[in-house]
Amino acid sequence: MYSVALMYHVVSDVDDRGQRRLVLSVIQSIRLSIQSVSDRMAARLTPFILRAASRRTAIAPCRPRPLLQRRQFAVSARVASDSLAVHRDSPENNPSIPFSFTQQNLKLVDEIISKYPTQYKKAAVMPLLDLGQRQHGFTSLSVMNEVARILEMPPMRVYEVATFYTMYNRSPVGKYHVQVCTTTPCQLNGSDGVMEAMYANLGIHNGETTPDKLFTLVEVECLGACVNAPMVQINDDYYEDLTPESTHALLDALRSASQRAATGEARTAASGETAGVGDATPRKYRKGSTELPSPGPLSGRRSCEPKAGPTSLTSPMWGPETTRSDL
Repeated sequence: MYSVALMYHVVSDVDDRGQRRLVLSVIQSIRLSIQSVSDRMAARLTPFILRAASRRTAIAPCRPRPLLQRRQFAVSARVASDSLAVHRDSPENNPSIPFSFTQQNLKLVDEIISKYPTQYKKAAVMPLLDLGQRQHGFTSLSVMNEVARILEMPPMRVYEVATFYTMYNRSPVGKYHVQVCTTTPCQLNGSDGVMEAMYANLGIHNGETTPDKLFTLVEVECLGACVNAPMVQINDDYYEDLTPESTHALLDALRSASQRAATGEARTAASGETAGVGDATPRKYRKGSTELPSPGPLSGRRSCEPKAGPTSLTSPMWGPETTRSDL
């Protein structure tokens, strides 16, 4: 092609029009010849290229692949990513199931929305989703659509919130939603034994619900009560300083309370309510005819103080008479 371009340059120096026309025709013939040769070469080489590619494709699966060594860092059950962000209709969760807030909860809805400026009432989406979950039992698609209607916002915006925060249960859970922390502080203090006690007592594993729909067991990340590890969250309550024995007792008490106690009975303090630091008996309350452990540490501690008692600031507190003798 470089020689053809050079010929065109030579033609420009030819003065005779006839000779120029003759040279141009020769150059055009040379171009066509070169193009024809290129096409024939491509036609002959293409089958060989395709044949070699198909041969490599056929041989590749037969070659042994090196084994990749992977270290398993997590012991919790694998959860597919689409289960967190994808909705698939089911008999208990589909758009055709009606949902509306009760009259009592509608008053709460108005009270929640009134806390935000009128033009920013969409900011109430999170508390309204929580209210709908508490009424319906879980954050179903119908709950999300009703919240979107009340707040006058696109349903997709509500879906984005509900799929981002794990506090919204987008599938049905049992009456007692048991969330066991198994991260480092709890694991170092015996959360594995707590999980084994859960498996043995409930007869289910992580992510499952008992056949009577009473308990749902989930393994979760840190719940922020590391100083009282190991711990578990059941619905809204924290139960801390757990052992396998106290875990069995807690689950048995909740099961018994669900079976015997009448709906709506108030809590009544039992004699163990005033247990002090280091006492062997944890605080308790009664629900109906069943005695339940009080939320908090089940080891007898009131909060997160040392189990053996205070180790600092043990002297009496000073008063003004100590620091200001003139008062």
